[in-house]
Amino acid sequence: MELAALPLVDHHVHGARRDDLTRAEFEDAITESDRPVPSWMSTFDSPLGFAIRRCCAPLLDLRPHADPGDYVARRRDLGAAEVNRRFLAASGVRHFLVETGFRAAELLDPAGMAEASGAVAGEVVRLESVAEELTDVAAADFSIRYAERLTERTMAAPAARPVVAYRSGLASDPPRPRGPEAPEAAARWLGAGGGRLSDPVLLRHVIWAGVDRGLPLQIHTGFGDPDLRLHRADPLLLTRFLELVEPHGVPVLLLHCYPFHRHAAYLAQAYPHVHFDVGLALNYVGAAATAVLAEALELAPFAKMLYSSDAFGPAELHYLGAELWRRALSAVLGERVASGEWSAADAQRVAEMIGYGNARRVYDLG
Repeated sequence: MELAALPLVDHHVHGARRDDLTRAEFEDAITESDRPVPSWMSTFDSPLGFAIRRCCAPLLDLRPHADPGDYVARRRDLGAAEVNRRFLAASGVRHFLVETGFRAAELLDPAGMAEASGAVAGEVVRLESVAEELTDVAAADFSIRYAERLTERTMAAPAARPVVAYRSGLASDPPRPRGPEAPEAAARWLGAGGGRLSDPVLLRHVIWAGVDRGLPLQIHTGFGDPDLRLHRADPLLLTRFLELVEPHGVPVLLLHCYPFHRHAAYLAQAYPHVHFDVGLALNYVGAAATAVLAEALELAPFAKMLYSSDAFGPAELHYLGAELWRRALSAVLGERVASGEWSAADAQRVAEMIGYGNARRVYDLG
């Protein structure tokens, strides 16, 4: 079946890079590693690199499979603004939910994403970043000031996001801190000068403050850069937390999930407030996107899946996430229609649910 024109809501994404990139900078930006690329290899020689040369080169007026050197030279000739405009507009995304808590100065903010793409863009607020803004608060006042600041920062936000997978992992004790736990943790953290929030008690505190705020809560799970430990990013580690959150009626969105996407699908099947995507993975597996998406579709109710790219930096990733997702979903659903297992009408309805309908409902986007 053909889904090339299907509009999308990218429910978790970062901004596109504002600046022109050298080849070395571009290669650094198309890997999740935070280490320098070794001199004896190229990140173009990866599933993502091949997908960029195959799918993205034509949008730069190059032939598919263009030489990497020619590809980066053409990007620089066009300039960052034109590259961003071409790829963001061609993504077919009608609404971006932009997480702004990491290296924001390098990236387009939600307004810049909207201008470059012609789409709507809203901000997803990172819970830890809000705490890190509180540099002049007494430990005894931390909880109240944090709640006030979070309300201010999320007044127009569709969602909030903790990055606990990167700070302490997902296996931390899930209940809300009680009694003096949070003030004592705040005193330790502030006494050490604040900065990056990694205290396990305060991480639990800000997550539960996010639950109290009532917005959908996006939680990174699975694959990411080496700042996390993958074995501590399995969404199954969140099971008790999910059970504690359930009575609050707050949707929990498990982001990305690979290689634990089957685990996430189980949680989405088991708990009514849990949803998931396989966003980040599809770009990085490239031509294998169909296999990964097919596995994610094995178990979960289709009303629980959403589309995201988790693109960060080069606008190719915003476009490619959408392109690979549409191609993969078209292949998976097309096979089911061809075999007679599904009707064409049901396949189209499911594609629309996952592509934009579920996100509009969860985030109340209208």
